[in-house]
Amino acid sequence: MRSTSTEGIIMSRKCEITGKGPLVGNNVSHANNKTKRRQLPNLRSVKITLEDGTTKRVRVAASTLRTMKKKAAQAAAVAN
Repeated sequence: MRSTSTEGIIMSRKCEITGKGPLVGNNVSHANNKTKRRQLPNLRSVKITLEDGTTKRVRVAASTLRTMKKKAAQAAAVAN
């Protein structure tokens, strides 16, 4: 298993907000042969601004980003 390293810290292929990680399944051929495969989450590296004003880079699933964008739009609509 490959993993990326940032300043000596090994990072897993996992969303840092939701914890969504790899799934395991089978590739199935026409002859019904089964071989193991991994389905990895669609991770994106984004910068977030913390409450103290500093920025941090986190790995977030694309589906999580989409949900966060939707919730922010709903909150803005309610505020207006």
